[in-house]
Order: sequence, then C-alpha cells, then structure tokens
Amino acid sequence: MGLKAKFTEHPATVGESYGEHFVSAMGFSVAMLRAAFCCAVHAVLPFLFVKTGSECITELHDRMVTNRSKLGAREAVRSDALPG
Repeated sequence: MGLKAKFTEHPATVGESYGEHFVSAMGFSVAMLRAAFCCAVHAVLPFLFVKTGSECITELHDRMVTNRSKLGAREAVRSDALPG
C-alpha cells in the first residue's frame, strides 16, 4: 500500500476526499472536546450543563448516521446508472 493510499483509503469508504474527511473528523473532535469540558464542569457543578453531554452525543450520532445514509444514496445512484 502506497503512502497516498494510507491517507485516502478510509475517507473513500465514507465517500469523502482526504480534505473533506479531515474537516469532518476535526468537527467531531472539537464537538467531543466541548462535550468533555461540559461534562467535567457538570461533575463539579451538577446544576450546570445538565443535558449538554447527552445532547452532543445525540447530535454526533445523527451527523454520522446522516453521512452514512448520504454515502449509501450516492452508491445506489451509481449502481442504478450501470448497465446490467
């Protein structure tokens, strides 16, 4: 496996270029860091950020499932276009 393939193989499996995957993964990272901070504050001050952690998990799950569905729809369109 070449060096380029190491950077592009996984992003291609989710229908993204390396750059698109980088932006998406960094977005998840920032959201998780924010949620971790809020959960840590909530541990000390339980009246703050009462639902923030669970809301973040729900939002990230929805984003990930939506992206998977988008990829599945693209693949279905491609396979419909193939003669056969």
